Amino acid sequence: MTEVVLHVYDVTNSGSDKTNNTILQINKIFKDGIGLGGIFHSAVQVYGEEEWSFGFCEQGTGVFSCPSRKNPMYTFRESLVLGTTSCSIFKVNQILRELSREWPGSSYDLLSKNCNHFCDEFCEKLGVPKLPGWVNRFANAGDTAMDVAENTAMRLRQAKTEIVSASKVAYRFLLGVTNNIRNDLDSPSNPNRGGSPRFQGTWFKNLITTGAKPSSSSEVQNQNGDEQLQQTQEDGGRALLRHNSSSHDSSRGGD
Repeated sequence: MTEVVLHVYDVTNSGSDKTNNTILQINKIFKDGIGLGGIFHSAVQVYGEEEWSFGFCEQGTGVFSCPSRKNPMYTFRESLVLGTTSCSIFKVNQILRELSREWPGSSYDLLSKNCNHFCDEFCEKLGVPKLPGWVNRFANAGDTAMDVAENTAMRLRQAKTEIVSASKVAYRFLLGVTNNIRNDLDSPSNPNRGGSPRFQGTWFKNLITTGAKPSSSSEVQNQNGDEQLQQTQEDGGRALLRHNSSSHDSSRGGD
């Protein structure tokens, strides 16, 4: 059995002293000050004086090694003993060969497949605990935010599709209602054929434009009755006028 050691670096390879100093300040505040995490590079040492990590390259594997705590691209911060592994040196070499095939340099992604993710998988295969949460918390938070955004976008697309489908169904339903009404009203057996279609058409127009509700059958009957009464009164009035006029003319002829 042998110890598995994690080496942690501040990521100071931006090529700009100002940016590198900013990263150091961020790490100092968020890791050393409040313990949340920071922007770190990590590597795993097991058997020998080499540490193993992962990085970007256009061709070939992204798995590489360098002398422990001496990666020239970053600023060494601290080392943590993660535990001991029961894997033999032969087994460790086999694991590294497998990881070299599975982790090509072109697959590197800052949020979802970086050096810290590689060290997590390496440690899992070695049978020791994964990296402390603060080492890769910033990348994990960014990855989670991207997942949330993608899921939200997918749900919005799904909701839009459902709304469109529901609108089409509602349109077909209303179209069927109007067709049924028209067919019923045009039927020879319909006693209201001739006069009511205008009323039904007006009701449907009001329904889809202002939300007006149709009158009940009793209201329609009352309306028809009132119209008949008014017509009767008007006919009676005209007959009375004709009678009076005739009587007056007769009286004038007698003089």
